[in-house]
Amino acid sequence: MEPRHDGRVTIYDVAAAAGVAPSTVSRTFTRPGRVSAATAAHVREVAARVGYPSKDRAEAPASARMLAALVSDIGNPFYAGIFRGAQLTAADAGYEVMLLDTRESGRRERSVLERVLPLVDGVVVASSRMPDASLRVVGRKVPLILVNRELRGLPSIASDNAGGVREAMDHLRDQGHGQVVYVHGPEAAWSDGIRAAAVRDAAAALGMEATTIGPFLPTFEGGWAAAIQLGRRGPSSVIAYNDLMAIGLLQGLRSLGRAAPRDVSIVGFDDIPAGRLLTPALTTVAPPARALGAGAVADLLARISGTRPPEPPARLLPTRLIVRGTTGPARG
Repeated sequence: MEPRHDGRVTIYDVAAAAGVAPSTVSRTFTRPGRVSAATAAHVREVAARVGYPSKDRAEAPASARMLAALVSDIGNPFYAGIFRGAQLTAADAGYEVMLLDTRESGRRERSVLERVLPLVDGVVVASSRMPDASLRVVGRKVPLILVNRELRGLPSIASDNAGGVREAMDHLRDQGHGQVVYVHGPEAAWSDGIRAAAVRDAAAALGMEATTIGPFLPTFEGGWAAAIQLGRRGPSSVIAYNDLMAIGLLQGLRSLGRAAPRDVSIVGFDDIPAGRLLTPALTTVAPPARALGAGAVADLLARISGTRPPEPPARLLPTRLIVRGTTGPARG
């Protein structure tokens, strides 16, 4: 890594010159008992040779062995799976994870990050609502990985949203549906844009007619509002941004006399437990929530230890369509 533009030598310069991880340099000066005597002597010799300031050597930050996981809505059960995967993987490496709810607000997300950065070794940000530029600023301050969002210059792990949509659209077409409406979630949600575009692309390839409505809140209430907008006469099939919205849509349309799958087929996203308890149970695209959280933390810890480059390609994990009772043949 290049020295800072002001010429000041950093622990990253020392690490590069010594052929060790930045965390090893930090531990040499803050927790020498956790570094072998030979390695510590080597790092100290290199630090002196490259001009690493003695004041910084005395005050190099110790690892807190604490990570932060930010989620956009703690009320959405989908994030429980992500957090559990993150928590178990972190625990195996001797780390704890604090869970922080940003309540679908990019402004709150930025405020929470500013407060927590001095306390943690790295950050997992799930379904961020922050602007790209703000995320890049954070990524320059602390190791960070995005979940369910891709951004050039930052590491990320996401489910294959487009692949999941294509599978759902193939299923609806096989059931004889020629029309589909996609119900938008939050405008700031990266995954919402990917899913909407995938619906349009798949519809064109399959000879279906696709339209969209929204945006709506990614909640039961948002789905109910979408049902009222669709009204008693609407398309034969609907794909909702997430399961919470799909459940609200199902109940809202039922209140208007339209039942699934008799009058309309409904597909959600996320495979939350509530979708399995409905009558009929919800057809949904299931992302690997726990694997997303586990993979994010494994990747983050590799960056903290310096064993992985800071800007790898984005990782995509496969989804699967779970066909249940809310989809069926189109009415003739």
